Amino acid sequence: MRLGARIRSFRQARGLTLVELARLAGLSHPFLSQLERGQARPSMVSLERIARALGSSQIELIAAATDDLVPGNGGARVSMVRRMEGPQGPFGGGEARILVHGDVPFVPMEFRGRNRTLGEFYRHDEAEFLHVVRGAVLVDLGDEGTFELEAGDSIHYAGGTLHRWCSRGEGEYQLFIVKERREGA
Repeated sequence: MRLGARIRSFRQARGLTLVELARLAGLSHPFLSQLERGQARPSMVSLERIARALGSSQIELIAAATDDLVPGNGGARVSMVRRMEGPQGPFGGGEARILVHGDVPFVPMEFRGRNRTLGEFYRHDEAEFLHVVRGAVLVDLGDEGTFELEAGDSIHYAGGTLHRWCSRGEGEYQLFIVKERREGA
């Protein structure tokens, strides 16, 4: 039920109707209506399609839905996430862990990936900051260009910018990502 409520909140924050979200996600309007009311559960594939349509990710939707379950989270001025805690799950071509609880104006994430191909572009209204902790990545920002980043390098891009990234080497890479959180999302 919390997940459905958070999907509704993200949808409304982006000014989308149920019908518009259904079209963007390639899902049925009745299914999304049931999901938002807590009467249906999405598969991981459906959740990925909904997240993409909202300019978000599965892990962000799941984390937002569980924020109110964190002890001491309600209106607290401090949020602490210990090592190996925090919501974890698929994000882009790898796995992410959200590093904060609660309703904060940004979402810091630890990201680990091995993808050697760029894959599909992502686009969302929020600005995003990437810092390469380990490894090397190729960041493709569409019309803005491509950038090769190594450990210690950072890049920031405005909301609405097409973006995708992949490894420039054989092994895993690690990023620290900070994404703005929209009002109501």
